[in-house]
Amino acid sequence: MIDHDGFRPNVGIILSNQDRRLFWGRRVGQNAWQFPQGGINPNETPEEAMFRELEEEVGLQEQQVTILGFTRGWLRYHLPKRYIRRHCGPTCIGQKQIWFMLRVNCGEEAFCLDHTDKPEFDAWRWVRYWQPLNEVVYFKRHVYLQALEELAPTLYPDGAPLRESHYAGGARLLRQRCP
Repeated sequence: MIDHDGFRPNVGIILSNQDRRLFWGRRVGQNAWQFPQGGINPNETPEEAMFRELEEEVGLQEQQVTILGFTRGWLRYHLPKRYIRRHCGPTCIGQKQIWFMLRVNCGEEAFCLDHTDKPEFDAWRWVRYWQPLNEVVYFKRHVYLQALEELAPTLYPDGAPLRESHYAGGARLLRQRCP
């Protein structure tokens, strides 16, 4: 399902543990890390899609998490031109996502990355709040920043931790406190 602007509706899932660390998954067979995410099926709400994707990609069910918050609107990213498939319509130029912040209410033994025939992740780890900005593929970085900034108060009501951003291959380190 692609909207009239060429964006595929999608959900993004940020899972946090009791220490406010975030689930960071490695894509199968790649050295690429990301949060769980997935498309919204026709006649499915973003929340329904989020719970379906959570179970498919991480093996967790609704009762094993608490929704702390979600983004107010769609966050969009464009795919690089080399990833756009123009010969199968309609053309998808990127994704628009509703992001959810969840707290995990169960032990790590409940996580199951091969819950489906085609797993998304083959490994995972807990990371500091802003760390994904330095590791996610470049074309998703802006959306990750938007989601983490908007949802930070759900996990850090007294203010988010300092954010470290690396530029020019780590030559410059910028620390700032987000609103």
